[in-house]
Amino acid sequence: MLGDLAAALVEEARRVNERRLVVLAGAHHACLAAVPALLDGADLPRADCTYVGEAEPELETVSQARAGTLLGTTHAAVIFDAHGGLDPNALGRVIGTVDGGGLLVLLAPPLDDWPERRDAFDETLAVPPFGRSDVSGHFRRWFVDALRSHPGIAIVDVDEMRVERDGLTDPPSRGESAAPEPPEKHRFPTAAYRACLTRDQAAVLKAFEAMAEPGAAVVVEADRGRGKSSVAGLAAASFAVEGEDVLVTAPEFRSAAELFDRASALLQQIDPDATPGDRTLTTSSDGTIRYTPPADVQDGSADLLIVDEAAAIAVPLLSDYLTFDRVAFTTTIHGYEGAGRGFSVRFRDRLAESDLAVTAVTMTEPIRYAAGDPVEVWSFRALLLDAAPPTDELVLKARPETVEYRALPPDALLADEPLLREVFGLLVLAHYRTEPADLARLLDAPNVSVRALLHDGHVVSVALLAREGDLDADTRASMYEGARVQGNMLPDVLTSQLRDEAVGQLVGQRVMRIATHSAVRARGLGSMLLESIHAEFDDVDWFGAGYGATPRLVDFWRRNGYGTVHLSTSRNASSGEHSAIMLRPVTDEGVALHDRHATWFARRIGDVLSDALADIDPDIVRRVCRATDATLDLDLGADDWRLVAGAAYGPGLFDVDPGPFRTIARKHLVDPADPDLLTATQERLLVRKGLQAVPWGRAAADLGYPSHRQCMRALGAAYRPLVDTYGTEAAHAERDRFHPSEQA
Repeated sequence: MLGDLAAALVEEARRVNERRLVVLAGAHHACLAAVPALLDGADLPRADCTYVGEAEPELETVSQARAGTLLGTTHAAVIFDAHGGLDPNALGRVIGTVDGGGLLVLLAPPLDDWPERRDAFDETLAVPPFGRSDVSGHFRRWFVDALRSHPGIAIVDVDEMRVERDGLTDPPSRGESAAPEPPEKHRFPTAAYRACLTRDQAAVLKAFEAMAEPGAAVVVEADRGRGKSSVAGLAAASFAVEGEDVLVTAPEFRSAAELFDRASALLQQIDPDATPGDRTLTTSSDGTIRYTPPADVQDGSADLLIVDEAAAIAVPLLSDYLTFDRVAFTTTIHGYEGAGRGFSVRFRDRLAESDLAVTAVTMTEPIRYAAGDPVEVWSFRALLLDAAPPTDELVLKARPETVEYRALPPDALLADEPLLREVFGLLVLAHYRTEPADLARLLDAPNVSVRALLHDGHVVSVALLAREGDLDADTRASMYEGARVQGNMLPDVLTSQLRDEAVGQLVGQRVMRIATHSAVRARGLGSMLLESIHAEFDDVDWFGAGYGATPRLVDFWRRNGYGTVHLSTSRNASSGEHSAIMLRPVTDEGVALHDRHATWFARRIGDVLSDALADIDPDIVRRVCRATDATLDLDLGADDWRLVAGAAYGPGLFDVDPGPFRTIARKHLVDPADPDLLTATQERLLVRKGLQAVPWGRAAADLGYPSHRQCMRALGAAYRPLVDTYGTEAAHAERDRFHPSEQA
């Protein structure tokens, strides 16, 4: 029975170059026992089949945790074992590795019972003080419904050996797709266009020709399996045969392997004398294609740069690449090669602001399987990979007076799929890291809730909240001693890093994500949403946020009553930014928590800036410090003040003793007597030289001073109003000695 079903499915899939999904549902041992018969019936060689799970059958095996190692590979069949747990991210990573004519096989518990079972993935959602029994089964209920309602999915009850659905769609046969023709006018070799498998690839290859001229950037976006890396390889080879030095970077060389394979194959046709090398191809015209890791890319080190799988590279590095006057970026839209949506969320704005002329192209035609493949259609719905916010037209008239504040519990979202898609789509597009696992977390995690503003029933602003804290003494002690406690990000940081064991006893609401529709930003809707949340949750000690700090975001949180208590010393691997932690206290206990950490942050930030944060953007430092609610005393002696005043008004030197200068700079940035006392440029100089302690020459270059001497004079001038405002009698006497007219 299984063999006949598998044979029919594969025959149909091969005929139309699609894939099919087979669900083997039942006891684990029965599911595993059914796999060989299924593969034999489909006549699929074991060498082309991979098992994802923990049982280790006689197949190539990887765990769900290592599912990402399959990216970039293709298989006749992938068997995904969900009995131990269903990690949505792991499933999403392997779906695209099944080739046209192949099978995705899902091993699952009985489908009627599955939503009520708890597994290893549920353990990640059961954050303290909640237990596994507090996790709901909404996501798997949604998932099972998608399995039972989409075409191309066979379901077999292996306990009773009964076929619930055969998965056959009886699609009409498709004719062979015509090979794309080269455009009438083209710069690249005809052979490069002949190597394209789809019209999309030919169009993208033509777009790459824009990089023949300086000042050009090309952006290629596509879902997985569209051949974007392959066409980038054809473009690289075409430039290399012209003698160009093409630098290629990607998160790791494996990510760029397809690019190099296609480039090498094309060079064998058009330049038989080209020589391969270790991650380098060299043409007879002295052109090269060479790989360099992302962090090692140097400005001007090649004629042009191609960044493959850009979504997996931190935004600050991507921004550094804009110094190349010819650069291309390929990126996955709904796939898993990337670490998130940093490219589309944050980097595209920076690219648009650059001096480069941008050519953006999107690829839609699949290469590994036919368009409309039912497994891809199912996966996009089941994991909400194609979720999108409402169209601009539906929300353009939204204003604070037209919107409704609503709690959106999982039951309400599952009962209204368009609403669920709008909520999740807005979170995806507005944040650099939103994954399918976040969908499960949104629907099932007991500490997570959703609040939104709706205009005419459509989502215009949404927040994902996490209730944190309320931890027992043993959990707090283990956290203090270095244990990681899931789902309690702010208590974790303040306890493990800042050594405050009492934090976890309090209860807070952390804003995990907040997003406002791009068509209605700057109308106060995000702030209105936060205000409504603050008013609703009156049973907490604090509200908090931890996010990749940018000047704009720091200002947003500050306007809404949040104060800085921490700035991470390392960059977030996904956003490439340093994370700020800000609190808005509610109860007296929350105020005490906030005040002690704000005060400590204000005291230590100067030392951190001269060490671990020596390269952070001065504008971020200015905003973060200004958003700190702390009072600082200037405990400087007469000698200190005479030194500072002498450098500001006379021949004194900063380098003799930078300490007093740094103390005054910290005071002004955190606790200013007058926030407008200095210009923005002067405050940047206080940060760059006064606190980050960079050499004079580098400070001058970073801030645009023609020479280090002018930078030194500018720093002295910046300290004059500080001496006037904060200085003691000793400081003013020293000032008056050199500038009698400057008496206060």
